[in-house]
Order: sequence, then C-alpha cells, then structure tokens
Amino acid sequence: MRACAEDGDEIHWQRELPETNTAAAWRARQKLGAAARAMLRAGALAAHERAGYHGARHERRADAYAELARFEEERGEGAGGRLLSARLPAAPETARHPLVALGKALRATADAVRSYRSTGAAEHFDAVREYGVCQELTDSVCQLVRGTEGVRITVRWSASAGIPRGCPAWPAPVVFTPGDLSALELAGRHYAHAEPSVPVRVTGAVVRLRRAEPSGPGSVRLRVLAGAEVTQVRARLEEDDYRLALHAHLAGLPLRLSGLLESRGGFRRLSGAHEVLPVPVPEDARERLLKQLRYGLDCFDRGLGG
Repeated sequence: MRACAEDGDEIHWQRELPETNTAAAWRARQKLGAAARAMLRAGALAAHERAGYHGARHERRADAYAELARFEEERGEGAGGRLLSARLPAAPETARHPLVALGKALRATADAVRSYRSTGAAEHFDAVREYGVCQELTDSVCQLVRGTEGVRITVRWSASAGIPRGCPAWPAPVVFTPGDLSALELAGRHYAHAEPSVPVRVTGAVVRLRRAEPSGPGSVRLRVLAGAEVTQVRARLEEDDYRLALHAHLAGLPLRLSGLLESRGGFRRLSGAHEVLPVPVPEDARERLLKQLRYGLDCFDRGLGG
C-alpha cells in the first residue's frame, strides 16, 4: 500500500478478525485492499449517477477516482488485513463528491439492511437507491465483511478544506456484521435484476470480428467512441451488416448502429442491432484508426512468425 502525508479527506476501514497465521494475514490484507478499492469505485459511481446497477458503465471514471487514493495500512505483528486508511483529495470541491456520496450511501445501506432484517421486505432497498446505494456498493461491503466478526467504516473530513455542505462534522462509524451478509447479497441481486436495459445509438471502432462460417451472421466488438457510457460493446450482426462492419474496419471507418444495451451481463452487449452504417470521419482521424489497424495486423503477423 502507498502512504501519503498531505492533507485530505479520509476513510478508514476496520475489520475484526480472529487470530491468524502469516499466510492468512496476507490473504486478509489482499481482501481488504480489494474491498476498499471496490468501495471507492462505488462512491464515484454514486456521485456521477443514481442507478441500482452500473455494470460496465462509467468504469474509467470509477477507476480514475480509486487511483487518487493514498493508502496507509496498520503495521505490526498480526495487524494484516485489520485496519486500512485512504486519503483522498479535498480540493477542488467537486473532488469531494464521491466520498460524500459514499458516506451517505453507506449509512443508507446500513439502515436498509436493519429494516430488511426486521421486516423481510425488499422494498427497503428500493427506497435507498436515491442515496446512491447500488449493487457495486453492496458487493464491496460483502467483500469487506466476509471472513470477519464485523467491520467499521469511518469518514473524516480534511481540516483545511472544512466540512462539506450537508455533512456532519464527525460522521459516526457505519457498522456491518456477518449477520448482514444475506441481506446485502439479496440487495445486490435485486438491484442487478431490476436495472433496465437501455436503448442506444452507438458509434465505435471495430476491434474484433468473428463468425463460425465464411458467410452468414457474425459477432463484432466495438471500442465505443460515442453513444454509450461503456468502453466496449459486443453485437451480433446479420450477414449484410457484418459485411459492412468488415469493410468499415478495413477502411479505418467507425461504425454506427442502434440496439438495446443489455443490463444483463453489465451493459456490455448490444442486442437487436439495426441501422448499421459506416461513419465518414476527417482524414486525420481515419489515419489514426488505420494506424491502429496496421499495428494490430503487424502484431498478428509477428505472432505467426512472419
């Protein structure tokens, strides 16, 4: 883990673990780090858009925020995997939005779990969706809690930047226990199942084509340039549309197509593709796409020993 001394907002994860040997402590450290990063990503997603399930949407934004964290881990014998802190930028003000959103979403998650355990009604999870609670957050909490006797998550604000608007000066720790796991897992499944698919008109560069026979329909993968908030999508095309995609790829032209971006599988697949057309682009942009194509072909040729 990386450590950093500059001032910033902080989040602390504390896990209660049974006494373990060195190997188990190393595994616990790995799990804590992965869960912490997943939780920061969930905070970035919640700050950008309210959705029960984000899937592959906004991945770059979430990854970029998690990369800003500077981590400090408790040292000492038997300390591995028990306590981790992250310091995050407190300026400009917009840089604080993900941690503010994460703090509110964690509190709402804990409240919904308690309500569900009392009543058995899943609608409590629907009620907290507006606070940023989502499948990605409940999954990160599950990662954090599994194998422990309980966890505490605490947010502390930068002394120099002050308290963000609408936030308590000293947020109380949010606590989860192993008894919450079944409710958290159910909430995650509920959010993923309930999130609707999205109609889109996507423009992308063809990066892969595949079909089982020399003729007939086939599958393509596009690097998304516009029209959807994911980095890549896959689509199955009928024969004529597949041929158009192949020609666009060889000519260094993007492809534009419409369809339904399916929530199942994380918004990575476009179903019912239609209105497939190559997109004219300026010569310099076309040259860049062709250069990427030639580089890919060169790598393929080297792989064959050419």
